[in-house]
Amino acid sequence: MYELLESFWSLSQDMGIYILLGLLAAGVLHQFVRESWIQKHLGAKTHNAVFKAALFGVPLPLCSCSVIPFAATLQRNGASKGATLSFLISTPITGVDSMLATFGMFGGVFTAYRVASSVVIAITAGMLMNIFEPEEAPKKGFSFSATAPLNPVKPIHTASKELRPKFSLYDVFHYGLVTLLGSFSKPLFWGLLIGAMITAAMPTNLHQFFGDNRLLGYLIAVAIAAPMYVCATASLPIAASLVLAGVSPGAAFIFLSAGPATNTVTMSVVKSMLGMRALLIYLGVIVGGSILFGALIDMGFDTLSIEMYTDMHEHHGWIQQGSAIIMLGLIAWHFVSGWFKKKEKSCGGGSCCS
Repeated sequence: MYELLESFWSLSQDMGIYILLGLLAAGVLHQFVRESWIQKHLGAKTHNAVFKAALFGVPLPLCSCSVIPFAATLQRNGASKGATLSFLISTPITGVDSMLATFGMFGGVFTAYRVASSVVIAITAGMLMNIFEPEEAPKKGFSFSATAPLNPVKPIHTASKELRPKFSLYDVFHYGLVTLLGSFSKPLFWGLLIGAMITAAMPTNLHQFFGDNRLLGYLIAVAIAAPMYVCATASLPIAASLVLAGVSPGAAFIFLSAGPATNTVTMSVVKSMLGMRALLIYLGVIVGGSILFGALIDMGFDTLSIEMYTDMHEHHGWIQQGSAIIMLGLIAWHFVSGWFKKKEKSCGGGSCCS
């Protein structure tokens, strides 16, 4: 139990400052990037729109579930299937919060590789979508179902002169620390906990098994990651713990790539929204691309596990400790406030809530 708590606290200190900085950066980005502006550049039914969709999706702090209504809005307003699929893949794998946290735990080269590979995978899927299924006229009354019900998506009518709200520091903090963190506070907590459990429980000779069976490690990583819901930031402590336990960096990369990009809910929505062919392209490119880039990273970054081991066991100063306390405090606040909201909703505001 002591080792579990120690590992949990160590992971929190390693990630806390980068997650907080990433959340604030996402809040600033949210102030300047408008939905209507993105839709303007993704509406054309061309391969160029696929490239734009992949690049635009990189900094946006949306997970594989929160990206669904956004992507549905893009398609409803005229974005091509290829651009929509490209956006659905590149967006959840990255994000400013995840990129900063990845930089803090894995270094700049690994971070750049993660971003570049996600763009390549997204563009490949979008291009294949355009090639194998030419765009059809949008159907009226479009709807889709998934495990979690979504609110109806309404078209956004762009006025000739859009009024842009003034920059607000309060809105930056509120969006980053309340809205955005609230959307993945639970997955982040469970990611930290699972990562700590892996660090504490994994046998010290695990690297010998995976060293002789790297392909098996790749297949296991993608089999676990594909149906599982885990956001780009929450997947980092799990991947870091896998590397520290001896799993190859390539297998950890596969988890970081396939995990945030897919889950059972997103698969269902992609099939309903874009069709079975899109789902097959979506899964095939993500699985194949993740394994390919994972194998390449093992060929070029075999020293990553040693570098990470040094970084993860260095002395943590008061900045790291304070950031971890703030991050865990915010996660706890989201847990408690979510519980009260759920209780109030179930009671309907009646006497049973008193």
